[in-house]
Amino acid sequence: MKIKQLFIIANIMTCLYINASAEFVTSIQGAAVYSGKNDIALPGDTGSRFSFCDDLDSGIVFSPRIEAGYEFNDRHYIGFMASTLRLDADGTLDRDIYFDNKLFASGTEVNAEYRFDSYRATYRYYFLSNEKLKFGAGITGKIRDAEISLEGGGEKGGLSNTGAVPLINYYLELLLSPEFSLVTYGDAAWSPYGRAEDIFAGFLYRFNENSALIAGYRMLEGGSDNNTVYTFSMFHYAVMGAEFRF
Repeated sequence: MKIKQLFIIANIMTCLYINASAEFVTSIQGAAVYSGKNDIALPGDTGSRFSFCDDLDSGIVFSPRIEAGYEFNDRHYIGFMASTLRLDADGTLDRDIYFDNKLFASGTEVNAEYRFDSYRATYRYYFLSNEKLKFGAGITGKIRDAEISLEGGGEKGGLSNTGAVPLINYYLELLLSPEFSLVTYGDAAWSPYGRAEDIFAGFLYRFNENSALIAGYRMLEGGSDNNTVYTFSMFHYAVMGAEFRF
């Protein structure tokens, strides 16, 4: 069984042990995603750095996301998140590119693929929770399942990687009225070898106690710089979705 499947099952089993009086909260989101930056070199130390955005043509893509968890004892949240991102790019190279120890010569028509799937488990503690403000922070364990590839001129190269990353989590909600809230939340981390940020800012409109509309902006940014691969990206998300509580 793949590591991401074990990760999801473990989180579902954890939720089942939570106090039965807890409130279950889930959101289903979809986003139109625009690539602001997507720079890659493979290998990271000897490959040619090029851009899926600047050197190739890549369009707006759709990315789904689901979040589900429990809030219990008015102070605690535990849950999981799953999202996928697929990006295709193509074009004609205007210079030689060395990628995965292969030469893609200038003038070659190429196709490139970028995949970034994320699975996370989060624990968060709410330091403030009242009728006007809700603020919490915690930790997230993230499994990143990523892949990049380049093909053209009879050559094909690529790299796939699955790894675990610890992140800092936060949640801040300003309740403007019983119906409207401004919300920002996300995960982030930094190290000398890379960084990761996934930040949402937007609003909730509550139709009733159990359902709400979500709309806003998400920024996904980060990457790593090592001998194996150099990759730094920034994606801009226009998000729409719904939240349900039971």
